[in-house]
Amino acid sequence: MIKVGIIGATGYAGGELVRILMNHREAQIVWYGSRSYIDKKYSEVYQNMFRIVEDVCRDDDLAKLAEQVDVIFTATPQGFLAGLLTEEILSKAKIVDLSADYRIKDVEVYEKWYGIEHKSPQFIEEAVYGLCEINRGKITEKTRLVANPGCYTTCSILTAYPLVKEGLIDVDTLIVDAKSGTSGAGRGAKVQNLFCEVNENMKAYGVASHRHTPEIEEQLGYAAGRSMTINFTPHLVPMNRGILATEYAALKRKPDGSLPSYEEIKAVYDNYYGEEKFVRVLEQGVCPETKWVEGSNYVDINFVIDERTGRIIMMGALDNLVKGAAGQAVQNMNLLFGLKESEGLELVPCFP
Repeated sequence: MIKVGIIGATGYAGGELVRILMNHREAQIVWYGSRSYIDKKYSEVYQNMFRIVEDVCRDDDLAKLAEQVDVIFTATPQGFLAGLLTEEILSKAKIVDLSADYRIKDVEVYEKWYGIEHKSPQFIEEAVYGLCEINRGKITEKTRLVANPGCYTTCSILTAYPLVKEGLIDVDTLIVDAKSGTSGAGRGAKVQNLFCEVNENMKAYGVASHRHTPEIEEQLGYAAGRSMTINFTPHLVPMNRGILATEYAALKRKPDGSLPSYEEIKAVYDNYYGEEKFVRVLEQGVCPETKWVEGSNYVDINFVIDERTGRIIMMGALDNLVKGAAGQAVQNMNLLFGLKESEGLELVPCFP
């Protein structure tokens, strides 16, 4: 049995980790870390866990926790893990970090976009970017530190990756327009996330400055074989959870001047994702919807070729708290311990 500790267990992503791991046959949560609710019963923080979780919340002492568990999930704000991580901690427990502390390989880029100093850049190179469908081969039982991707980034990268990798689109024309439910902003009390502010409203934010931008650029840049720059604009929509990314790019024409056909593009997606458990390429003409993936670890993807403009519209939908955070973290844990990748994640989407 894998002993699990969660730091940030009372946030939305942490709460989702608890929900998922309750049904994991090989994992046992032994530490519910929460700076805000120390010594309070976890089920009093999340009443849905009444008579399911009897433990009390503990502190966020990472060094002490590493002595007691096999793996630590850090569902914490940026800078938390980077400020505490040591070689001694990593020598005792594996870590799956849900923050951005080790996702970006260039520390200067991280510090510029996140506005904080990175306290442990010596671990950045070791960290494996945990987008399983792309980096599965690098996530092994020898891996000590996994940088769990962000929610916007997971959706944006997986949606475009096959076409970027195969050179079918002009990456310099890529535009990502994405919408997220309010749980993506976390559980902390913020005026802009109050019901009256969000309900019956929709807004763009972080325009030309959202901190997931360099993460998307870096990972798709690996696929393209060169650095790239994109336009990424996120929007907040009045729903609890879910992300929908709509991406636009110019298709590269064939030598005869024609565009790739639907069948050719579909074959590329099927080649990359046809055997993937959690990526579903939809049938022709069916556009992804967040409701179809809610509560699950699935990503739904599809595309439409616009013959008139020579562009392709790629669409992806996922649950930001599952595949965009906790589900993907458990997927990474399964790989770290040589388990079936889908263990604990056979979650049927909720509808309606």
